[in-house]
Amino acid sequence: MLKTIPELLNEARTNVRCISANVAANELKENHGLLIDVREPSEHIAKKAVGAINIPRGLLEMKLMEIEKNPSKAIYLHCATSARAILSAEQLARIGYQKVSVITCNMDTIQQYCQ
Repeated sequence: MLKTIPELLNEARTNVRCISANVAANELKENHGLLIDVREPSEHIAKKAVGAINIPRGLLEMKLMEIEKNPSKAIYLHCATSARAILSAEQLARIGYQKVSVITCNMDTIQQYCQ
């Protein structure tokens, strides 16, 4: 039986750390983690958070392994609704990244705090 997207997200969310943009901004200042936008490049260009690296969800696992080889580096993922970021975080955990968080706020709030 096929699962719906909401069912997939609910399952993935149980294994993923979800935080607000305010918490992410404070942690990024302290730990100098990576802020990654998993949206498509056109979305990132139209509205982006300062300092965010754009790696679309479909390329994330391959590209991130080139950029960050330390599995304990703090990584903060965001997208427009947190759906792609949640699914991305689950995949990063599968390949061994240990400190992956999802920013669950909308883009306006992410832009406001992550500057």
